[in-house]
Amino acid sequence: MYREQAPDEQQPAVRWLPFQLNPDLPEEGIPRKEYIERKFGRGGSRNYSHVAGIGKQVGIDFAFDNITVQPNTLNAHRLMLYGAKHGREDEVAESLFRAYFQEGANLTDKVALAAAGERAGLDRAALEAYLASGEDRDAVLRGDIEARQAGINAVPFFIFNRRTAVSGAHEPETLLQAILDALKA
Repeated sequence: MYREQAPDEQQPAVRWLPFQLNPDLPEEGIPRKEYIERKFGRGGSRNYSHVAGIGKQVGIDFAFDNITVQPNTLNAHRLMLYGAKHGREDEVAESLFRAYFQEGANLTDKVALAAAGERAGLDRAALEAYLASGEDRDAVLRGDIEARQAGINAVPFFIFNRRTAVSGAHEPETLLQAILDALKA
């Protein structure tokens, strides 16, 4: 997912747009350990200790060791779209991040996705029916392709006022400057 922010005279609007880091993973994902070794080599999970330390400084207790499945996130993106249609997009994003990064939830599991959606304030039964369908699958895939064609290849990725883009994690001051630059443009 990447986030696009468009200014409004009263309140900025935030939209979460689909972007899959690993669109070629099978629908059921792959074992996290296998994924980490493919990406970073043996012992590659050490790369996450720095992120965990920074997270702790800002009150996020990352639990990377709890993650057992590296997911294909297509259905998680469908959940985001469903949340947006029901005015719960930010809540769904936060719930998904908590489920995955703090609880180690398997985001290929539709029951886990439904639980994350319910925690975000969505109706569980309606959400389960939605996830069981193929609804919005093509919309998510199109959005992912559009992001790639626009040159997005990593997350986080921010677009401010459809003019200024910032890729990667940055200090708040850097993001604020990008927002100000976008408003001037």
